[in-house]
Amino acid sequence: MSGPPSDEFHPPDRTWRQKFRDAFRGLRCGLRDQSSFHVHAVVAVAVLACAAVLRATYLEWAALLLCIALVIVAEMFNTALEHLAKAVDRSRNVHLGNALDIGSAAVLLAACGSVAAGGLVLCVRFVAWWRG
Repeated sequence: MSGPPSDEFHPPDRTWRQKFRDAFRGLRCGLRDQSSFHVHAVVAVAVLACAAVLRATYLEWAALLLCIALVIVAEMFNTALEHLAKAVDRSRNVHLGNALDIGSAAVLLAACGSVAAGGLVLCVRFVAWWRG
C-alpha cells in the first residue's frame, strides 16, 4: 500500500532535446519581449567590428565576448523576473517593485562593467593601432 499523495510537484523528466527546445524558446521570448536587446545587439556588433578592425588578440576577444554574454544573461534574468512578477501580482506591490529594480540594477552593473572592460581593451588596441 502506498502512502498519502505528496503535495510536492515533481516535473516530468525531459530529454536533452526538450531542454534545448525550451531554452531556445526562452531565448526567443526574451529577445522578442525586450527592446533593450536591440540596443545590446547594436553595441555588441559595434564592439566586435572594432575588435576585428583593431586586430584584438585571442584573450581580448575572449574578454569582449564574455562581457557581451554577461550583459545578455543579466538582461535575460531581468526579463524572466519581469514575467514572473506579472504572473504573481499585477497590482502595485512594493516587494515586487524592489525585486524588479534590483534586476534592472544587475543589468546596469553588468553593462557598466562591460563598458569599462571593453573600453580598456579597445582603447589599448586603438593606441597600439594608432602608433602603427
